[in-house]
Amino acid sequence: MPTTLRSQFFPAGIPKEVAGRRKPKPKKDESTTTGSAHPKTRAQRPDPHASFVTEESVYGTLLVSGMIVVSGGYGATSWETFLSVLGTVIVFWAAHVYAGTVASHGVTQGDEITLGAAFRHALQRSVGFFTSALAPLVVLLIGALRITPDAVVMWVALWLGVVILGALGYIAFTQRGSSWRIRILGTLGTAALGVAMILLKVLIH
Repeated sequence: MPTTLRSQFFPAGIPKEVAGRRKPKPKKDESTTTGSAHPKTRAQRPDPHASFVTEESVYGTLLVSGMIVVSGGYGATSWETFLSVLGTVIVFWAAHVYAGTVASHGVTQGDEITLGAAFRHALQRSVGFFTSALAPLVVLLIGALRITPDAVVMWVALWLGVVILGALGYIAFTQRGSSWRIRILGTLGTAALGVAMILLKVLIH
């Protein structure tokens, strides 16, 4: 404030309470301090279920269940069913990886995708297809080793497929942040596909 104006408004001098006022210090930006990164800039951790909960996982589980139903209809043993399912899964898995690589390789929306990147993407997408068949294959192998009767093994493998499908549905709707009611309905709806395979086996026999 200029001296003339200050002497007019405060002839006895500036009061202490006015003179002691200071401008408030600017607050520190918490986003620039160490250890307090902005939520949008935090590195997102990869979801461990992302590669497993895919349409390929559902398709792989249904493929295995269908093969078990067909093999049971022909009276195949657990060992024959195990070899049939294993061979079919490997062939379909390799075909899926190849098709995904060819379809993704090239230019998509202006971005060029190399052959290696397309292969890695297709391989990641097909992980669920292969892993969803492992548990039923283990059950069939137990029957092939004559540890459990063939008839029991077939039914256990089919019901295991129902459990896997239900788990896939639950995880998928959980990742979407759905309510508990939607999660339960999604679990039952996905598991119903496996139940349909069991009903098909009952009709065949």
